[in-house]
Amino acid sequence: MTRHVLIVDDVMTNRMLPGMILRGMGDVIHECGNGAEAMALMAQERITHVLLDISLPKVSGVDICRQIRQTPAWSEVRLIAYTAHGMEQQTHAFLAAGFDDVLVKPIRREDLLRALA
Repeated sequence: MTRHVLIVDDVMTNRMLPGMILRGMGDVIHECGNGAEAMALMAQERITHVLLDISLPKVSGVDICRQIRQTPAWSEVRLIAYTAHGMEQQTHAFLAAGFDDVLVKPIRREDLLRALA
């Protein structure tokens, strides 16, 4: 099954590396820079996985995660917190908020693939 991955990060360079890795594996990649665009893409496309930056402008990644989790049509979407905040307490908070996994920047290919599995 082909993954349809949405990468949400307000810094374009943070979207480039995971996008290149995943495109090279045959995944379909969608990118955007804020929560409003993310929610619009979720409604328009068949997204299976989301790499979601925590520190987004206007609406945090945690708030977007909660919105996605409250939408029954998106209950199977795998949500990965994509963040520079990797302290153990923060990781636990992200998982408690509804994320399936946490991917700490800067990323490594192995960690990206593990998080999406």
